[in-house]
Amino acid sequence: METSEVVTCFLEHRGKILVLRREMVSTYKGMWAAVSGYIEEGETPGQTALKEIREETGLKEKDVTLLKEGKTFSVSDKSIGKEWIIHPFLFRSRKDKIRLDKEHKKYEWIDPDELQKYDTVPELVRSYEMVK
Repeated sequence: METSEVVTCFLEHRGKILVLRREMVSTYKGMWAAVSGYIEEGETPGQTALKEIREETGLKEKDVTLLKEGKTFSVSDKSIGKEWIIHPFLFRSRKDKIRLDKEHKKYEWIDPDELQKYDTVPELVRSYEMVK
């Protein structure tokens, strides 16, 4: 089973969290996720988190504040032969207007309690539990 390290970054604004609908991606197309991405060689999880926020939302480092970095955990998805090592983060966003990149078609700011109602990438609720 192939292993990949990723960040999952929740953005919070006025009590709501941001979810993005994945479209032009290699895994979990059509599912909802937080800002996420692969940790590349030479990057720390924190550096990747800020890079992915910038790329996927258009928000700059000055627009967000790190509130919490959660405990890293792993998720196995036998259906695609992947072991995900997930580094969860929670950031406060100063803005609620974002600019989507090509990976996503839609976004919503939702009440965190609504997260389990969405068709999400594996263990997204668990990721949120790690940082709330």
